[in-house]
Amino acid sequence: MTALRSLLFVALFYLWSAALAVGAAPICLLGPRRWTMEMMRLWAKGIIVLLRVVCSVRVEIRGRQHIPTGAAVLAPKHQCMFDVFAQFAVLPDACFVMKKELMWIPFFSWYAIKAKMIVVDRDGHSAALRKLVKDSQERFAQARQVMIAPEGTRMAPGAAPDYKPGIAALYREIDVPVHPVATNAGVHWPKHGFLRKPGTIVFEYLEPIQPGLKRAEFMRTLQERLETASTALLPL
Repeated sequence: MTALRSLLFVALFYLWSAALAVGAAPICLLGPRRWTMEMMRLWAKGIIVLLRVVCSVRVEIRGRQHIPTGAAVLAPKHQCMFDVFAQFAVLPDACFVMKKELMWIPFFSWYAIKAKMIVVDRDGHSAALRKLVKDSQERFAQARQVMIAPEGTRMAPGAAPDYKPGIAALYREIDVPVHPVATNAGVHWPKHGFLRKPGTIVFEYLEPIQPGLKRAEFMRTLQERLETASTALLPL
């Protein structure tokens, strides 16, 4: 039954995504950026409804008091595609740090450009970090929430953490808090495969890390908070 429900969900997910992306293109791509962000919010909420109705997967938001309303960096545990999509339904004006390879995807890349997401070349090393800082500062001036996965890619639930230097470089150069976001999304929406396992996906916004810490202390604090909270969510 789980397999059949998962197949139905995948079909409806792509149908919903394609219909909205194509149908909204003339309005969103030619209109102001806020229209595109509202379309993405509607898209995310639709996916959340499909998960609940088709797959018996609930989505729960914890730590709402820590959800930023202005300029901030969010450091989410990244386990699957959904933990990216879901943030559009929660944050006021989300901006994601994306790898440049995703810009080859039609419609997705067009909306990413219109929404002014941050695109980085993961092979660009120091130049990529400088661009990340510069682009993030521009988004902060617009009171946006920049999301960057500390590990740089999706990691299976419970896998050993491998934090990359991007988040540390951004923290060093900015003067806004960093909000860790714990999740167990990969338990119910695996990194690979189509099965969507019943249960509860939780996104837990943790107490923000304020500016001013030394690099080593910041990275230790971030990893301890994020890994401890995410591990505690795995049984759900």
